[in-house]
Amino acid sequence: MSETLSNDAGRFDYVVVGAGAAGAILANRLSAQGRYSVCLLEAGPPDWHPFLHIPAGFIKTLFNPAFTWPFQTEATPWTNGRRIPVPQGRTLGGSTAINGLVYNRGLASDYDRWAELGNAGWSYADVLPYFKRMERFTEGGDDAFRGRDGELPVTRNDWQHPLCEAFIEGAGELGLPRNEDYNGVTQAGAGYFQRTISRGWRQSTARAFLRPVRSRANLEVRTNAQATRILFEGTAARGVEYMRKGDGARRLRVHAEREVIVCSGAINTPKLLQLSGLGDGERLRALGIPVVRHLPGVGEHLADHFSVRLVARVHGVSTLNEIATGPSIALQAARWALKRPSIMALCPSIVHYFWMSRAGLAEPDLQGVFAPASYREGYVGMLDKFPGITAGVWQHRPESLGHVRLASPDPHQAPVIQPNYLDHENDRRVLVDGIRLARRLLRTRALAPYVERETLPGPALERNDELLDFAKRYGVSSYHLNGTARMGPAGDAGAVVDARLRVHGVTGLRVADSSIMPRMPSANICAASMMIGEKASDEILRGT
Repeated sequence: MSETLSNDAGRFDYVVVGAGAAGAILANRLSAQGRYSVCLLEAGPPDWHPFLHIPAGFIKTLFNPAFTWPFQTEATPWTNGRRIPVPQGRTLGGSTAINGLVYNRGLASDYDRWAELGNAGWSYADVLPYFKRMERFTEGGDDAFRGRDGELPVTRNDWQHPLCEAFIEGAGELGLPRNEDYNGVTQAGAGYFQRTISRGWRQSTARAFLRPVRSRANLEVRTNAQATRILFEGTAARGVEYMRKGDGARRLRVHAEREVIVCSGAINTPKLLQLSGLGDGERLRALGIPVVRHLPGVGEHLADHFSVRLVARVHGVSTLNEIATGPSIALQAARWALKRPSIMALCPSIVHYFWMSRAGLAEPDLQGVFAPASYREGYVGMLDKFPGITAGVWQHRPESLGHVRLASPDPHQAPVIQPNYLDHENDRRVLVDGIRLARRLLRTRALAPYVERETLPGPALERNDELLDFAKRYGVSSYHLNGTARMGPAGDAGAVVDARLRVHGVTGLRVADSSIMPRMPSANICAASMMIGEKASDEILRGT
């Protein structure tokens, strides 16, 4: 397959597709010395809206198609026939512009496992310097683990609430120690989440890494530019074809003198690769797409965290349900404007707990969240009208795997997204154990003065099958999708990229985002995705 560049939209050393967690960092690093020209393509608009920068604005942007890809999963019996929303960011900063702002790296053993799978250079000792390089954490912690001088501000919670303290105290009753730095030496325990918030503002990768360098002469950022395919000469990637909003059906082509780097996330990256002729050859031919390289692993190995939230009604204390309405919200807005602690600058999940689903485990296999707010039917952003609290939980490392596959060769049509939530028997057992732990945490002595009654799922549901049915009816995505262009050595038939993130069997093409993760990290995946962007920049520049 050979391509010529008509509708020429320029020539650059590097073309980066996607301005999200990894892509924005890559564009910064590759253009830093002025040696190389970089074109960054982002399908969405500029991050102009104030709600993209005010932390509490996530409620307005998370499901707004102006700034997201409003994807949904396929229905299965394990989701009670429901299609689950899995929105992805579609603006400068990608999902870091709309996510829950939690900064969580995961366990050291997660990355050691990546290396054990044949990915040299991806152990925890190898990746820790990249986590440290990008972050600016100046509120304690151990210098051996924390970065102090990076572009990304990471801060501790500064908003206090008696229910948060009662929850952490109650966790101690159950043996969960207070842990002030789960990104340090150990993850286990309970405490406050660290956030990508600084002085009241969301710190997306666009704000932290792109905004300060937009004036570089060798960096061009193109928004509203949706990539439709990678252009090849034989098996050599030479550029990217894209469509720009407002140009109708016209296709533009930007040429990459050195490499194309795809950073479009666990859904759009495999979609673009498949549209470009990289994937399962039989499926591509059935859609009329010429095969550049048979790579059956493209789009496979999809993993996600399937979360369940429990709700309790409380009394004797105000919760966010009341504070976020009426005259109270005006006071909170004024506090935010004065750089005072305010609900306008909160993560949706304020308190964390990491723990083991059963005795005998060496490390946590559950992550949980707590907030002095309650969400209707378990969905974030839909506050109840009564004072309530929410405790959520999910399994760290699910064994259920799914796929992302093209539905048609039309680049504007959403792909088929099937995570196969709860398909593996062990995932069902661990999640039910997690629900029981969350329930015990809501029934501690420390919370007893406040808790009136459990409203979701309700005390009548006690048996394992009843709790599993509750999870099927109310469980949702944690928006931590990954693994669909996974990293692995050449002998691994399902691997898509090697340890330097080069796509197997072709030249001039890399992938750098959550899709390369060979196993799910024990964490929200944003921090790991940013680390991948940092490490990818070194891998690329090392080869020049």
